Amino acid sequence: MTELLFDLTFLLAVPFWALMILLPRWSWTHRVVRSPLIVLPIVAIYAVLVVSNLREVWAGVSDPTLSGVRELLGSADGAAAGWAHMIAFDLFVGRWSYLDSRERGVPALVMAPILLLTIMLGPLGLAAYLAVRTGWPKRLG
Repeated sequence: MTELLFDLTFLLAVPFWALMILLPRWSWTHRVVRSPLIVLPIVAIYAVLVVSNLREVWAGVSDPTLSGVRELLGSADGAAAGWAHMIAFDLFVGRWSYLDSRERGVPALVMAPILLLTIMLGPLGLAAYLAVRTGWPKRLG
């Protein structure tokens, strides 16, 4: 079951990333991505993984130590939950970057590599977008 949930996590995010990267100007992309609810299926997977291992997860996060977090993430359930956590947050950050970039008029060709970086290395994609967005002030009206 854990393996299936792990596999589903990224598969559920892929359509939204594809819309933002490959069809950024399509009206349906904006309609779909505008909803923060696009992350809910991934959050549900995370919840299933965490709730079914709540004692171990709580021990690892309530008083975190490097060895405790390593132990938690070293299990199949812990790794799958960690993966779902990363995918949900990366998608939410990618969604925000996409929406903000549309408001600012950041070209889609500039955003595509930033969104890819966000998929692969979330915080670095966020840092790249925060740097790039300074060049495009928010449009009025």
